[in-house]
Amino acid sequence: MVDLTKYAAKGGCACKIGPHILADVLQQIQMPTHPAVLTDASGMEDAGVYQINDNQALVQTVDFFTPPVADPRLFGRIAACNSLSDVYAMGGTPISALNIVGFPVSLVKEGALREVLNGANEVLLETGVALLGGHSIENEVPIFGMAVTGLVDPQQIWTNGEARVGDVVILSKAIGTGIMNTAAKGGVFPIGVQEAIESMSRSNRTARDVAVQFSIHSCTDITGFSLAGHMCEMAKASCVSMSIDTQKIPLFTEVLEAAKMGLVPAATYGNRKALCDQVEFDDSLDPVWSDICFDPQTSGGLLFTCTESDGEQLLSQLQAKGLQAAQIGRVIQQGRKQVYVR
Repeated sequence: MVDLTKYAAKGGCACKIGPHILADVLQQIQMPTHPAVLTDASGMEDAGVYQINDNQALVQTVDFFTPPVADPRLFGRIAACNSLSDVYAMGGTPISALNIVGFPVSLVKEGALREVLNGANEVLLETGVALLGGHSIENEVPIFGMAVTGLVDPQQIWTNGEARVGDVVILSKAIGTGIMNTAAKGGVFPIGVQEAIESMSRSNRTARDVAVQFSIHSCTDITGFSLAGHMCEMAKASCVSMSIDTQKIPLFTEVLEAAKMGLVPAATYGNRKALCDQVEFDDSLDPVWSDICFDPQTSGGLLFTCTESDGEQLLSQLQAKGLQAAQIGRVIQQGRKQVYVR
C-alpha cells in the first residue's frame, strides 16, 4: 500500500504557514467586503458568513493540506472532517462541498486518489453533505481538502469574540494529533497513534448538534495554530484572558511520553515563536506542557465557552455521546497575557 506521508515533510494542519508569517501578509491586504458580510478573515473567525435573508446566512470556508497519515482513504476522511469543522464551529450546518486536489500523476494511476475521494465521501454521506464537484491539478506533493458551504441562522452564529468573564471552557476532543502523527512516522506509541487517527477521522457534527441546545457564548475549532494559539485568538477577540488547567486537558495515550522524547512537529516551534509573548506557563509546570499546548492539531475538537450551569450539562451530554470532552479552563479578567497555563 502507498505511504502518503513519504511525499510530504509536514502533514495535516502542521503544514500551515506560521501564524506570525501569515499575519504580516494579511496586515498589508485590504479585503473587499459587502454589507451582507457578517464575519470574515479580519476577525480571525473560522469561516465567513454572508447573510442572504432575515433567517438564513451562508457559511463558507476552505481547507486543504498534505497527508497526516499513510493510508489514502484515512487521509480523505480526515481532510473532509477538518474541512467541515469550520462550519460546525460557527454553529452552522454544512450542505455542500467541492473537492480541492493536487496529486502526482503516478499516485493517481496507482489508485491513491480514488481511495482519498472514497474516504472523503464516507464522511459526506455520514454528515448529509452533497458533493458538487471540484478541481484538480498535478502536484509533486499530495494535497486534498474541500471548499464547504453551510447554512446558519444569522441570530445564532457562534463567533470567537463573545467569551465572557466567568465562562467555563469546554473542549470536545483530546489533544496531541501533531505529536502522535510524528510518533507514527517513527513507528512508536501505536496505541496513542490509533487513538489520534480515530479522533481525526470523526467529524465535529455530534459536538455541534449537542451544543446548539445550549447558550454558547463563543466557539472555535482547534487546528493547526494549537490549543494555546486558538485560545489566544478567542481571548483577544473577546477582550478577556483565559486560563488552562493542564491536569484537565484530555490527551491521547502516551502523548506525554512521546513529547518528552522530542517527537514534536516543526510547526510547534513556529506556534511558540508567534505566541510566546501572549501565553504564560506556570513556573512549576514541566516544560513538556509547552510542546503540548503549542502542538498543531489536525481535525481537532470544538472549544466552547458558556456559563458554568450550561457547561455542566453540555459536558455531561458530550461525554454521553462518547466524546472525550473535558472542562479545561475558565474565562478570566483581561490580564497581561491572553492565556495562562497552570
